[in-house]
Amino acid sequence: MFWQAKTAIQKLRHLRLNGQQRLWKSMSTSARERATQYQPGQRIHGFTVREVVAVPDLFLTAVKLSHDKTGAQYLHAARDDSNNLFSVQFRTTPLDSTGVPHILEHTVLCGSEKYPCRDPFFKMLNRSLSTFMNAFTASDYTMYPFSTQNGKDFHNLLSVYLDAVFFPCLREQDFRQEGWRLENENPADPDTPLVFKGVVFNEMKGAFSDNERVYGQHLQNKLYPDHTYSVVSGGEPLAIPDLTWEQLRQFHATHYHPSNARFFTYGDLPLEQHLKQIEEEALSKFERINPNTEVPAQPRWSNPREDHVTCSPDALAPDQSRQNTLCVSFLLGDITDTFENFTLSLLSSLMISGPNAPFYKALIEPKIGTDFSSVVGYDGSTKEASFSIGLQGMAEEDTETVKHIISQTINDIIENGFEDERIEALLHKIEIQMKHQSTNFGLSLASYIASSWNHDGDPVELLQINESVSRFRQALKENPHFLQDKVRQYFKENGHRLTLSMSPDENYLEKQAKEEEEKLHRKIKGLSDADKTDIYEKGLELLAAQSETQDASCLPALRVSDVEPTIPVTAVQMGSAGGVPVQLCEQPTNGLVYFRAMCSLNTVPEELRLYIPLFCSVITKMGCGAMDYRQQAQQMELRTGGMSVSTQITPDSNHLDVYEQGVLLSSSCLERNLPHMFHLWSDIFNSPHFEDEERLRVLVMMAAQELANGISYSGHMYAMTRAGRHLTPAGDLQETFGGMEQVKFMKRIAEMSDLTQVLRALPRIQKLVLNPESMRCAINATPQKMSDTTVQLEKFMEGIAGSRRHHKPVKSNITEMPLDPLNESGPKRKLISELNFHPCPMKTFFTMPFPVHFISESVRTVPFSHQDYASLCVLARLMTAKFLHGEIREKGGAYGGGARMGGGLFSFYSYRDPNSVQTLSAFHKGVDWAKSGQFTQQDVDEAKLSIFSAVDSPVAPAHKGMSRFLSGVTDEMKQQHRERLFAVTHKSLVEAAGRHLSIAHRTCSVAILGPENDAVRKDPSWVVK
Repeated sequence: MFWQAKTAIQKLRHLRLNGQQRLWKSMSTSARERATQYQPGQRIHGFTVREVVAVPDLFLTAVKLSHDKTGAQYLHAARDDSNNLFSVQFRTTPLDSTGVPHILEHTVLCGSEKYPCRDPFFKMLNRSLSTFMNAFTASDYTMYPFSTQNGKDFHNLLSVYLDAVFFPCLREQDFRQEGWRLENENPADPDTPLVFKGVVFNEMKGAFSDNERVYGQHLQNKLYPDHTYSVVSGGEPLAIPDLTWEQLRQFHATHYHPSNARFFTYGDLPLEQHLKQIEEEALSKFERINPNTEVPAQPRWSNPREDHVTCSPDALAPDQSRQNTLCVSFLLGDITDTFENFTLSLLSSLMISGPNAPFYKALIEPKIGTDFSSVVGYDGSTKEASFSIGLQGMAEEDTETVKHIISQTINDIIENGFEDERIEALLHKIEIQMKHQSTNFGLSLASYIASSWNHDGDPVELLQINESVSRFRQALKENPHFLQDKVRQYFKENGHRLTLSMSPDENYLEKQAKEEEEKLHRKIKGLSDADKTDIYEKGLELLAAQSETQDASCLPALRVSDVEPTIPVTAVQMGSAGGVPVQLCEQPTNGLVYFRAMCSLNTVPEELRLYIPLFCSVITKMGCGAMDYRQQAQQMELRTGGMSVSTQITPDSNHLDVYEQGVLLSSSCLERNLPHMFHLWSDIFNSPHFEDEERLRVLVMMAAQELANGISYSGHMYAMTRAGRHLTPAGDLQETFGGMEQVKFMKRIAEMSDLTQVLRALPRIQKLVLNPESMRCAINATPQKMSDTTVQLEKFMEGIAGSRRHHKPVKSNITEMPLDPLNESGPKRKLISELNFHPCPMKTFFTMPFPVHFISESVRTVPFSHQDYASLCVLARLMTAKFLHGEIREKGGAYGGGARMGGGLFSFYSYRDPNSVQTLSAFHKGVDWAKSGQFTQQDVDEAKLSIFSAVDSPVAPAHKGMSRFLSGVTDEMKQQHRERLFAVTHKSLVEAAGRHLSIAHRTCSVAILGPENDAVRKDPSWVVK
């Protein structure tokens, strides 16, 4: 469940446009073929078919229907994909910032007429094999999607979702828990002060501690000042306490009605079954209304406007004196004009994406700021789209310069247009996106069509992407200035333009806290003694309700016996090319070839380790061979689906103190571009460029800014990584590569006036790492193309043979494991074995400018192959669902919390948590609860289902065989783990908790990211950073 800011929706717009297909079996009656037999005008279960359209590019048939009685709209995408999806969305257009649609989204999931137990949504996570379950609140719609590969599960989840949205209980108690309430700080003690509490209240306090979110929200509110986009749909923390329970119920009655609903289903299950169930369980009980939720067009300004907002300073910003943001936003046209918005989206990419784009050259390369503003480019998530361009991480005195550069660049584009090759590269990217198969294609489609359909655009037209491409090519052919004319129309001659600046205010958090205090004071001032007694009693009632064991027997559930006993086997062949081991995996990849190479880090000395992530991020962006970085970027876009390098740390499946360290090279391309892709890699191996200090500085600043921005969103991940640092050697390396240590290191690099030492480090790493001597490769391609691919791979290996060097490993303790378990004498993986590693308990506190905490406690346990590993996996799910969720989220008011098992560590965590050290005692109580065995067999079975839904989540053809390639985990090992999961019992869980998690036996570490904390600062057992 989460509130989607504009940026989140923008990311959804770029989700890969393809899902899994079964291209090898020609199915006689495929879902696509069955759907083509529907006829417009045909009536099915209270619905009338309006349109049936085959969309061959996406391998689907679209069936558009409407509900006769209520007018509800329905779209079905029939496709031979077993990961079926359902989604219902309502147009929710609030006119205040109390967060009513967001709090309603949380509250409808807290129990309904047919399923009156508390929190059926979270309970169904453990009673189903869903591959996705969530709900989103956007600026103008609320969406409830789920997906599953199991037909019975689909029926169960559909029943729960329909009842939740159309017939929720909306109890006042649930509103107080999820939305906001006044309550004694300690609900059991009436003498403790009254404070604001509530899940959404705390979630939004956390969201507004993220400067990027703050900026994006202000920008939208000020560009569209006259209707629903002028308010905060997720809720402004200080406005949330103005919402009443009655207003919430009223909003549900007017907005959550079939006449205001859009239903979407996807996959290979029969449409008739869906329609019958939706009609019988929900729609037949309603009459048509006029929901009156339309969003009017924003009245246009004749003159541009300027505005300014403030935010909290960022202690991790690469340059403390440059923390301003400036952005110019333009209001564009209505998003229901599909072709116009396709054109504007392409135009946006041409203007800003990559080092060849005019705005990149004009704004990023002069290093006036660290990166583009957090809101940048085309945004089609509102009724009328917008385009934004600007910078973050800039100095206040550069404001006028930036404004001038933006208007000058627009003039230059109108004059010069774009190179044909850049346009071709962009259309090539669309072709690859349509061919690439993701496993959550249904969800991608639901998100892709949501905004336009929400405003009565045609969702089928949106799916016909190739038609837009053809029309675009035609328009360019007829008028070579087609794109320049659009730039003139929308950017040069557009009066509806907002320039918004943001600067840090040292007292920002203090002012916020003061405003909250004043709001609280005003609320309390009007209370009588009787009111205070009532608040205390309601607090006790809520606490009692949260503490009592729930009867969830009304909810449907799958059984563990519904889970497939065995996993499907993925066939791989082992071979070699130029003396380098290769894993080949034949898959229906739809004309794409996927290449990976794992290169060992065993020869990299200690002093270069911190530079490895920077090396990974710049090695494909500095130029290579005869190409400078602009030409390299152009060729990568024109010939590949992307080329990336990332760090890879793999704990051994048998020993906690053994791990593999490497960097992973990944790329994909259309079959016809295979020689080009390998040629690009050859140049990177043989002659990468590292001499351009100015280019490196740009990349360093962008990387440091991105890391600093990410902490408020993934603070719990940083806390878990830090907590694991002192527990295993792999955990120590994870912190170096991807934890707070890396964030601080990149901040230091970004602050350096002279990057010579970095420029010296990078080629040293390249010579040690990009070395065929310590490398293995994997190819996923179609059977028809595999032999051709191996020929090209051989040529690539011949071409890079000159980079083969023998270096001694830095550490002598190398353990060798066969790549192919069936061939002991074959090629080996070389792992580092640190059997003398001493785990030590540590408590670290990072003081951050946030009003909420991110907390983790990690315990060293056992590796993957250990008998108890399966029990600990089930225990993590069991404790999350049956104990920690109630303690941390419901009682504690955090946005989320739980436990997870992985890499030999059992980790507790909380997310956007108003509490700090108190949450640690919730973790400890969770261990006591598990050891005492206060859970039922049903609880154990539900935890197993939850594990299996993750273990069995679909794997795309591009990723088949990857766990074997990367970590040596074979299908046989996975099957053994599966059998151990089935065999977990109540007794084995209690024993595992006692053996590995009890205070007496364990080694654990704690990390917290959060606001200044006096108690922690005075406690010598904590290290405060």
